[in-house]
Amino acid sequence: MLFESRELHGKFDERVAGHGFCPVCGREHSIALGHAVPEAKRLLSALLESRRVDLEVPDEEADPRLSIEPLFGEARGHMFGVLVCRDKTGATGVLKAFSGQMNGVWLVPGWVPPLVDVNLFEQTTAGTERYIKRLGRKIDSLPPDAPERAGLIERRRNLSRALMKDIHALYRIPNFKRQLKPVTEIATGKGGIPSGTGDCCAPKLLGYAARHSLTPLGVAEFYVGRENKARTKRNGAIYSSCKGKCGRILGHMLCGLEGA
Repeated sequence: MLFESRELHGKFDERVAGHGFCPVCGREHSIALGHAVPEAKRLLSALLESRRVDLEVPDEEADPRLSIEPLFGEARGHMFGVLVCRDKTGATGVLKAFSGQMNGVWLVPGWVPPLVDVNLFEQTTAGTERYIKRLGRKIDSLPPDAPERAGLIERRRNLSRALMKDIHALYRIPNFKRQLKPVTEIATGKGGIPSGTGDCCAPKLLGYAARHSLTPLGVAEFYVGRENKARTKRNGAIYSSCKGKCGRILGHMLCGLEGA
């Protein structure tokens, strides 16, 4: 298990870190920062000191793809998060996660894995993504008024939509009532489900906790790297879970936590 034992110190921070409406029980659920802020600061310090994400391997075995240096350049920053929780014995500890992938890497020792099976995800998406990219290169090579271009654009659009449906079908989202439901059944809000829904830090952390009978005591997500282009995120700052993606599924994921 990725649960790192840790004694908790300081006051419980009651500020809301994430929330959402559960379409199954019809209630709003939320989770506080709780005891997670000191642990977020501890992880931030470790990342800035080591300059890499694979913290648990010796320097000589470090994966260059997992360096955080690009986050301070043109690639800009990335979100990280911690979840403080309690296990069945009453021991407290911490889980850590990064949003999405790190330079194409899904799985890093010591970090919570994604909600989706990585091998199945790659088997489902690899071939279609390559074909979509080939279509894109073909489209770019044609003059804007070429008769063939419009047909290729429509084909790429249809393939992308079909691929997104296939991806969403892979995501089955747990909660603290031991319910496991497809993301398409529990996502709230209008419009299609955005790409990357379920890949942010909070869903990864809460999903892992629910599957391993851990009780969350607080979550904190923070940004590492160069300020984003919209200037809404800066290095080291803590942010609540996003509304566009996390807000659509956190209601379901937090359901049952009150009685845990």
